[in-house]
Amino acid sequence: MTVLDRLKMELNHQEYFKDEEYIQFLAENGFDSETGEYLADYDKATMQRQLLLSVLDVLEAVSNDIDVMTAISTEFANIGQAYKYMESRIAQLKDKIAGIPEPEEDYSCFSLMYTRK
Repeated sequence: MTVLDRLKMELNHQEYFKDEEYIQFLAENGFDSETGEYLADYDKATMQRQLLLSVLDVLEAVSNDIDVMTAISTEFANIGQAYKYMESRIAQLKDKIAGIPEPEEDYSCFSLMYTRK
Protein backbone atom coordinates (compact mmCIF):
# COMPACT_ATOMS: atom_id res chain seq x y z
CA MET A 1 0.00 0.00 0.00
CA THR A 2 1.41 3.39 -0.95
CA VAL A 3 1.67 6.37 1.39
CA LEU A 4 -1.02 8.18 -0.59
CA ASP A 5 -3.36 5.19 -0.31
CA ARG A 6 -2.70 4.98 3.43
CA LEU A 7 -3.52 8.68 3.80
CA LYS A 8 -6.83 8.12 2.05
CA MET A 9 -7.52 5.12 4.27
CA GLU A 10 -6.90 7.23 7.40
CA LEU A 11 -9.44 9.68 6.01
CA ASN A 12 -11.99 6.85 5.53
CA HIS A 13 -11.73 7.26 1.75
CA GLN A 14 -13.56 10.59 1.95
CA GLU A 15 -12.66 12.72 -1.04
CA TYR A 16 -12.19 16.06 0.67
CA PHE A 17 -9.54 17.13 -1.85
CA LYS A 18 -7.94 16.00 -5.12
CA ASP A 19 -4.87 13.74 -5.15
CA GLU A 20 -2.62 16.69 -6.04
CA GLU A 21 -3.72 18.48 -2.88
CA TYR A 22 -3.19 15.35 -0.77
CA ILE A 23 0.31 15.07 -2.26
CA GLN A 24 0.94 18.68 -1.23
CA PHE A 25 -0.10 17.90 2.35
CA LEU A 26 2.26 14.90 2.34
CA ALA A 27 5.10 17.03 0.92
CA GLU A 28 4.61 19.62 3.65
CA ASN A 29 5.11 16.89 6.24
CA GLY A 30 8.34 15.45 4.91
CA PHE A 31 7.36 13.17 2.04
CA ASP A 32 9.37 14.22 -1.02
CA SER A 33 6.96 14.90 -3.88
CA GLU A 34 9.73 15.32 -6.46
CA THR A 35 11.07 11.79 -5.95
CA GLY A 36 7.57 10.36 -5.66
CA GLU A 37 8.03 9.23 -2.06
CA TYR A 38 4.26 9.37 -1.64
CA LEU A 39 4.08 6.41 -4.06
CA ALA A 40 6.50 4.35 -1.96
CA ASP A 41 5.26 1.49 0.18
CA TYR A 42 4.03 2.71 3.56
CA ASP A 43 6.23 1.69 6.50
CA LYS A 44 4.51 2.29 9.82
CA ALA A 45 7.73 2.19 11.83
CA THR A 46 9.30 5.12 10.01
CA MET A 47 6.41 6.99 8.39
CA GLN A 48 3.53 6.93 10.88
CA ARG A 49 4.26 10.30 12.51
CA GLN A 50 4.58 12.11 9.16
CA LEU A 51 1.41 10.46 7.87
CA LEU A 52 -0.62 11.39 10.95
CA LEU A 53 0.64 14.97 10.72
CA SER A 54 -0.61 15.01 7.13
CA VAL A 55 -4.00 13.63 8.22
CA LEU A 56 -4.14 16.32 10.90
CA ASP A 57 -3.41 19.03 8.33
CA VAL A 58 -6.13 17.71 6.01
CA LEU A 59 -8.73 17.59 8.79
CA GLU A 60 -7.82 21.09 9.96
CA ALA A 61 -8.13 22.37 6.39
CA VAL A 62 -11.51 20.67 6.05
CA SER A 63 -12.77 22.11 9.33
CA ASN A 64 -11.72 25.60 8.18
CA ASP A 65 -13.51 25.34 4.80
CA ILE A 66 -17.26 25.88 5.12
CA ASP A 67 -17.95 24.51 1.62
CA VAL A 68 -16.29 21.20 2.42
CA MET A 69 -17.98 21.12 5.84
CA THR A 70 -21.34 21.59 4.10
CA ALA A 71 -20.63 18.53 1.96
CA ILE A 72 -19.69 16.54 5.07
CA SER A 73 -22.83 17.61 6.91
CA THR A 74 -24.86 15.24 4.73
CA GLU A 75 -23.46 12.43 6.90
CA PHE A 76 -24.51 14.28 10.06
CA ALA A 77 -27.72 16.07 11.06
CA ASN A 78 -26.11 19.49 10.67
CA ILE A 79 -22.80 21.31 10.28
CA GLY A 80 -22.48 21.69 14.06
CA GLN A 81 -22.38 17.92 14.56
CA ALA A 82 -19.89 17.53 11.72
CA TYR A 83 -17.67 20.21 13.26
CA LYS A 84 -17.80 18.55 16.71
CA TYR A 85 -16.83 15.23 15.13
CA MET A 86 -13.93 16.86 13.29
CA GLU A 87 -12.73 18.56 16.48
CA SER A 88 -12.79 15.30 18.44
CA ARG A 89 -10.96 13.49 15.61
CA ILE A 90 -8.32 16.26 15.53
CA ALA A 91 -7.85 16.00 19.31
CA GLN A 92 -7.46 12.20 19.05
CA LEU A 93 -4.85 12.62 16.31
CA LYS A 94 -2.88 15.16 18.34
CA ASP A 95 -2.82 12.77 21.30
CA LYS A 96 -1.71 9.89 19.08
CA ILE A 97 1.04 11.99 17.47
CA ALA A 98 2.28 13.12 20.89
CA GLY A 99 2.73 9.47 21.86
CA ILE A 100 4.97 8.67 18.89
CA PRO A 101 8.64 9.42 19.62
CA GLU A 102 10.55 11.43 17.07
CA PRO A 103 13.32 9.32 15.51
CA GLU A 104 15.96 12.06 15.60
CA GLU A 105 15.10 13.19 19.11
CA ASP A 106 18.23 13.51 21.25
CA TYR A 107 17.89 13.06 24.95
CA SER A 108 19.65 15.42 27.29
CA CYS A 109 20.80 14.59 30.79
CA PHE A 110 18.95 17.71 31.92
CA SER A 111 15.59 16.41 30.74
CA LEU A 112 15.56 13.83 33.54
CA MET A 113 16.93 16.10 36.24
CA TYR A 114 13.64 16.81 37.99
CA THR A 115 11.77 13.53 37.68
CA ARG A 116 10.68 11.37 40.60
CA LYS A 117 10.27 7.67 40.93
